[in-house]
Amino acid sequence: MPKINKLALIHAAAKARKSAVASYSNFKVGAALLTKAGHVITGANVESASYGLTCCAERVALFKALTEGKKNFVAVAVVARVKGGAMPCGACRQLLAEYAPEALVFTADSRNLVQIREHSVLELLPGAFTGAALPSRRRAKSGQVSA
Repeated sequence: MPKINKLALIHAAAKARKSAVASYSNFKVGAALLTKAGHVITGANVESASYGLTCCAERVALFKALTEGKKNFVAVAVVARVKGGAMPCGACRQLLAEYAPEALVFTADSRNLVQIREHSVLELLPGAFTGAALPSRRRAKSGQVSA
């Protein structure tokens, strides 16, 4: 597992933040995921006039990483211009709990990148609902195959 350089990951998220498409709120967020293999994958939020279609930076980075075949995430950094940095929303917490349950989450304000808050994904979403709870997954793990 790579040594986690929090500040380098925060800087990668801050750089990604510059690519945010936040035409409506002007609330730009950048994220950077670190894999166990040492790869860093970044993302930025993308807004839509239909706000429900907006996608957070954390999910953009996660979807990009997954579709590029990356997995085994050890950390994610989130940077936004808000005191303490923006915490992942509920949807992002859910996806991180499914795909990066062991990861650390670092947040920072874009105006002060050295003041970093740290949490675990499981701290942010205790008792998360994951695929392990689905009946088809439980059967598959026990050797039963569903038609």
